[in-house]
Amino acid sequence: MSSPEALALLDLIQSHRITAVIYVAAQLGIADRLCDGPRSLDDLADATGANRAALARLLTALRTIGICRPGGGDRYALTETGATLAGAAQSSCKAWAIFEGQMLSKSWNGLLETVMSGKTAAQIIQGLDDSFDLMARVPENVRVFNAAMASLTRLVAADVLAAYDFNRFSHLLDVGGGSAELIGAILGRYPRMRGTVYDLARCAETATAHLAQLGLADRADFLAGDFFASIPAIADGVILKSVIHDWDAERSCAILQNCRQALPANGTLLLVERIMPTIPDCNELHRSHALSDLNMLRGPGGRERTEAQYRDLLGDTGFHVTSVTAAGRFAVIEASPAAG
Repeated sequence: MSSPEALALLDLIQSHRITAVIYVAAQLGIADRLCDGPRSLDDLADATGANRAALARLLTALRTIGICRPGGGDRYALTETGATLAGAAQSSCKAWAIFEGQMLSKSWNGLLETVMSGKTAAQIIQGLDDSFDLMARVPENVRVFNAAMASLTRLVAADVLAAYDFNRFSHLLDVGGGSAELIGAILGRYPRMRGTVYDLARCAETATAHLAQLGLADRADFLAGDFFASIPAIADGVILKSVIHDWDAERSCAILQNCRQALPANGTLLLVERIMPTIPDCNELHRSHALSDLNMLRGPGGRERTEAQYRDLLGDTGFHVTSVTAAGRFAVIEASPAAG
C-alpha cells in the first residue's frame, strides 16, 4: 500500500504543474470565453487556435483542479473559482496567473542559488542591486508586472476598506501607488477625501487614466518622484501597500524616514503588508506568507516581517505603532509620528 505521507509530498512536489495549467488557460483566455456560458470543445479550439486534442487534455486538467466543470453534452463551463480567471471578473486573478507563470516560476528555478548565496536573482545574473531596474529593461515584463500588481491590489483593497476607517483623512498620499488601484478604491468609498499617487514617472499615464475612468480626476492626481529621495509633504495621511516588504532594512528605513519628514505632527502613516507569524504553522495563511517571503528573497531582496519587526522598524524611523488590524491575508499597520 502506498504511503499517504509520500503521496502527499509527491503532490506538493508536482504542484508547479497546476500553476502551468492555470497559466496556459489564462493565456488562451479560456475563462474569458466561457464567462458568458458553456461552450463546446470545437468552439474553444476554434476560438483559441489551439490543437483540439491537446486542448481537450488541458480542459480535463482544468476540471480536476476546479476551474472548469461539465456544461452539458460535450460543453465546458466555469466553476465559481474558474470565473475569477476571466480578465473582466471583479476579483480577477488572470493578470497574476500570467505573471506567476511567465515570470515568477522562471525566477524561482534559481532559488537554490539565492539560498546558497543570499543574493537576489538580479545580483546573481547581472550584478545589480535593484531587481526592478533589471525588469525595466524589458517593457513587456513591466507591463505584466504592473497588471499583476493592479489585480492583487484590487483583491486586497476590498479587505482594507472593510477593516479600516479612513474618515479621519482629508488628503491621502499613496506612496508607490502604481496604477492608482488602491487610492481609487478608497476615494470611491470616501467622497470628501482628496488623494494623490506618488510613484515613478512611468506609472503616470496608467494611474491618471484609471482615476479619470473612475470619475476621480477632480480630487485625485499623480506626482512623479523617487520615494528614496523624498516624499512630498502635502497630505495628512500616507499609505504604502506592499512597498516596505520589497526592501531590506536600510532601504526600508530610508523610505520611512522620508514619510516621517513628509507628515505633519498629527499625521498618520499606514502600511498595508503581510504579517509573518512569530511561530509559523502548517496552514494556508502562514504558507502564503512564507512563500511570499522567499519571493522577496529571490526578487527585490526584501522580506516579510513579523509584527515585532515592523514595530522596531517604525520605531527606528520616528514612528509609534498605534494599531495593527487584520485585512484578509494582509494587515493595516497604523503609526503616528513619535513625539520629539
